[in-house]
Amino acid sequence: MNEIFNALTISLLVGALVFFVAYMNAGRFLEWLRWQSIGTRDYIVEKLELMFIEAQPNQVLGGMIAVSIVPALLVFVLILPQLIPASVFALVVAVLMWFVPKFVVDTMFNRRVTLFNVQMIDGLGLMANGMKSGLSIVQSLAMVKQEMPNPLAQELDYVLKQTQLGISVEEAFQNLAKRIPSEDVNMFVTSVVILKETGGNLAETFETIVATIRERIKIEQKISAMMAQNLAQGAIVFCMPFGMMAMFYFSDPEFLMPMFNQPIGWVMIGVALTLQFVGGFMIYKIVQIKV
Repeated sequence: MNEIFNALTISLLVGALVFFVAYMNAGRFLEWLRWQSIGTRDYIVEKLELMFIEAQPNQVLGGMIAVSIVPALLVFVLILPQLIPASVFALVVAVLMWFVPKFVVDTMFNRRVTLFNVQMIDGLGLMANGMKSGLSIVQSLAMVKQEMPNPLAQELDYVLKQTQLGISVEEAFQNLAKRIPSEDVNMFVTSVVILKETGGNLAETFETIVATIRERIKIEQKISAMMAQNLAQGAIVFCMPFGMMAMFYFSDPEFLMPMFNQPIGWVMIGVALTLQFVGGFMIYKIVQIKV
C-alpha cells in the first residue's frame, strides 16, 4: 500500500507541475504543438517535393503517427505489468520517434545536395567543353542533362523546362539556387547571372569554378573524416551506460529489478536518461567542426 501511495503521490505532483507549466505557457505551447504537427508535416512535404518525390500531406501525417505510436506500444507491452514505468517509457519513445521522419527526410535531402555538388564538377566541365565548341548555355545544359545521372539531370531538366515556358536563364538558375542550398551552387549561379549581364567567357569561368569546388570538396572530406572519428568516440562513450545495464541485467537480473519496480528507481532512471541525452548532445556539439 505504501508503494502504491508513494507512486500515486509522485504522479500527482508531476502531473500538477506539468499542468501549471503548460497553463502558464499555453500560447507558446500551442504554437509549438502546431509546428510539431501540421508545420512538420508541411516541412516534410516541401522537402520531398524538392527531391521530386510526390507525397500527400495526409499520408505524411499518417506515417508520422504510425512511426511514433507503434514503437511506443511495443515498449508499453514489453514493460508491463509495471504500469507507471511502461506509460512513462512509452511516452518518451513516442515523443522521440515523432521527430524521426523529419530527421530522415533532412538526411536524405542533405545527401542529395552533397551528391549534386559532386556531380556538378563533371557537369560544369561538360558545359565548359560544350560552350568552347560553340554551343549556347541552354544547349550545353541539355547535353549535360543527357550525360549525367540524377539528381543533377533532374535539376537541369527542371531548369530547361522553365526556360521553355518563357522564364529567363538567369531566373531559372536563381530558382535552382533556392532549391539546392549550397555555396557551390550559389557561386555558379551568381557567376552565370553576372556574366550574362556584363558579358564574359563563361567556359573559362566554369573551369575556375570546377577547380574551386574540387579543392573545397577535398578540405570537406578531410574535415568529415576527423568528425567521423570524434563522433565514433562520442557514440562509444554514450552507449557505455546502456551496455553496462544490459550486462548487469543478463548476469544478475535481481540486482537491477529495484530500478524498474520501485518509484525511486523510476526517478533515478529518468534522471540518468536526461543527463545521458544532455551529455550526448553536448558531445555532438563539441565534435562539430564549422567551416
